[in-house]
Amino acid sequence: MLKITLKRSYIGKPEKHRRILRSLGLRKIGHTVYKPDVPSIRGMINKVPHLIEVEEVPDEKS
Repeated sequence: MLKITLKRSYIGKPEKHRRILRSLGLRKIGHTVYKPDVPSIRGMINKVPHLIEVEEVPDEKS
């Protein structure tokens, strides 16, 4: 699992970056979401690494 936290505002950023953040479920600065570690999520993370902080956390189901 990945813990993704929005660290910087997306005001003034390109619309593509805004859509990526919204699709990850991030709305406000400091908002945290947990997503599975899959290639599609990793691809989104690689587009906006300057706005977010990512941590790998152990899967709760294991």
